[in-house]
Amino acid sequence: MKALEKLQQDVWSWSDLDTTPLMDFIILKELGGTLIGAFEGERLVGFAFGFVGYDEGQIVFHSHMLAVHPSYRECGLGLRLKRAQRMASLDRGFEHITWTFDPLQSTNAHLNVHKLGVVANRYKVNFYGDQSSSALHRHIGTDRLWVDWFLKSKRVTDRLDSEQHTSRTLLTSDEVQRLIRFGSNGLPVSYPVDPDSGKNVLIEIPTNISLLQQESPESAVEWRTATRAAFIDAFAAGYMVDDFLRIGSNRDQSGCYLLVPRRENELE
Repeated sequence: MKALEKLQQDVWSWSDLDTTPLMDFIILKELGGTLIGAFEGERLVGFAFGFVGYDEGQIVFHSHMLAVHPSYRECGLGLRLKRAQRMASLDRGFEHITWTFDPLQSTNAHLNVHKLGVVANRYKVNFYGDQSSSALHRHIGTDRLWVDWFLKSKRVTDRLDSEQHTSRTLLTSDEVQRLIRFGSNGLPVSYPVDPDSGKNVLIEIPTNISLLQQESPESAVEWRTATRAAFIDAFAAGYMVDDFLRIGSNRDQSGCYLLVPRRENELE
């Protein structure tokens, strides 16, 4: 557990004050949390950590941290850790896991929404405050999507069982409305949501928000402001996040959230 302190700093570049300490891991694990590590030999290179919580009147398991050392990314460790966390939760009688992630982080969106099958209809503005010691939060704050992973649902088992899951791509169809798209200048172009249209909704995001934060902070802020308003308006109109699509290829690739009208049976 002591190694988790250094790994957090390697992954998120946090200061000592923002790092979860050894004692917190010990007590939260003792009181129902689970801690799963990924190792190369004896070296800790990734982990998934969560604990029992109470959300909207239900006892749930909340996944608080998922981290993979920068040298071991693109190896599928994140997916393997989440699979292991799912099995550990099911073994203990939990069928529902919650967590949060930054909706502008496209790699996390693809893992969480497309591969794992989470759904979301809650948006948290500056959930951890308007800044932290991590470069990930520079200029754009700590907005989060609050997601629900229904472990035994058909959507989740279908996503996990299929290595070749196909997105419901509706990018050129008259059945969708775009809330955010890329403008010719690389900045977001926004459109109002029409809750009476019955159409699915698309919210496009940059491929690499971290690069924008470094090279064009003003652009990064514009993307945060535009997407924040789009998600909040769409959720208020009764939509939920259903999938995350990758558009284009290689360096020109961007990401796009697909939101659909919320139906209760899709949240179970």
